[in-house]
Amino acid sequence: MQKSSLDALVRELLAAAGASSSGRAAGTVYGGHEHVLRQTVIALMAGQALAEHENPGEATVHVLLGRVRLVSGPDSWEGRKGDLLIVPLAPHSLEAAENSAVLLTVAKTGR
Repeated sequence: MQKSSLDALVRELLAAAGASSSGRAAGTVYGGHEHVLRQTVIALMAGQALAEHENPGEATVHVLLGRVRLVSGPDSWEGRKGDLLIVPLAPHSLEAAENSAVLLTVAKTGR
């Protein structure tokens, strides 16, 4: 069994995102390309975003810190610390309204 401190990882990644010209940083907590399930903590500084992209499978975004907006076409959903957002299968983006960290969980569907 492995144990990870998401709080410690969030602190580390926010520091890295703050020092990065992109204003973001990420670290895989579990899984990878060889697994069906992958969990990644993503830190975004206020005003930064993950540009619109496709979804490789079923996914959720658990907001660990801050406030984000998930956008897909004309629809958008706000998420605050503790919220769980279901990621649509359509192209989507993620924007940080303030310094934020999320846990992205993806189960690849093989499509």
